[in-house]
Amino acid sequence: MRIGILTSGGDAPGMNAAIRAAVRCGTDLGLEMIGIRRGFDGLIEGDSLPLDNRAVGGIIERGGTILRTARSAAFLTPEGQKRALKQIR
Repeated sequence: MRIGILTSGGDAPGMNAAIRAAVRCGTDLGLEMIGIRRGFDGLIEGDSLPLDNRAVGGIIERGGTILRTARSAAFLTPEGQKRALKQIR
């Protein structure tokens, strides 16, 4: 099973810690963890990377989010949502 992690909108304290915790839990369960860069714009465009324990090592000291964020006007449209759905199938 694959699990995608996406951070959208503005960043907030604790996002990297949440990403790290999700990745560690997921990999412990044998799940494939995928990070989606740049929020919903990245989802629409297929901008992703594999996440494992090594990828998230040392990120809790960093501000923001390692995946970056973006607000997405395109995702609010039916066409943008269709494009995003194609990426996750």
